[in-house]
Amino acid sequence: MKIMFKKPDPSPTSPQKRTPRIRCTELSAGYPGHPVLQQLNAQIPKLATTALVGPNGSGKSTLLGVLAGVIPPTSGAVHHDGERPPAFVPQRGAVGDNLPLTVRQTVEMGRWGERGPWRRLTRQDHSAVDSALDRLSIRDLASRQLGELSGGQRQRALIAQGLAQESDLLLLDEPTTGLDPEARKRIGELLTTLVADGVTVVQATHDLAVARTADACLLLKDGRLAGQGHPDRVLTTSTMARIWQPL
Repeated sequence: MKIMFKKPDPSPTSPQKRTPRIRCTELSAGYPGHPVLQQLNAQIPKLATTALVGPNGSGKSTLLGVLAGVIPPTSGAVHHDGERPPAFVPQRGAVGDNLPLTVRQTVEMGRWGERGPWRRLTRQDHSAVDSALDRLSIRDLASRQLGELSGGQRQRALIAQGLAQESDLLLLDEPTTGLDPEARKRIGELLTTLVADGVTVVQATHDLAVARTADACLLLKDGRLAGQGHPDRVLTTSTMARIWQPL
């Protein structure tokens, strides 16, 4: 099993010809006594949004965990065309409402990979945190407790934590689940802007409307790749009928 990082191409070509940001080769992964991903061969393009789509239990969150480096492959390899570790934003439910954390403290946790959890933040760290707060338009919420926030505000705080890591690869697990239409729209616009600024975005989603706005799609079923490519070609009526049964 391998997870490899490679120095990025200094002069990328068009999106169609660009070296993929991630390649999975014969990738298998799961948990003790419970295999999930099975011999997955897939590519995730650079400087694009990629949606991971599939029924519950299809392996979306497991694949994100492997790409983030928190779940080790049991076999196969993950090739990263980049030097910095990915920034991983889990589902909102993974962070307890009762934790006594302010928004700023939550975003500052994104710098722990650079500084460690017990060391004082440097001027550069504080600058990265301020930039992330501004990017998500939540600096005015910096002193608020996480548990006091609306769903959309809370999700923006978690994405800001990911941005504070200053990675060129942002991994998100169901970032718009449970949000109102306006909050979903704002997050979608933000992700589009991040790609334009040089970030590759991968998000697991069960929302087909969100998936259809992505640049690329990986469709999973039972831990295997059922399709990959542009959402218009992957998320067809016939494919949906085959993957989600009964409808």
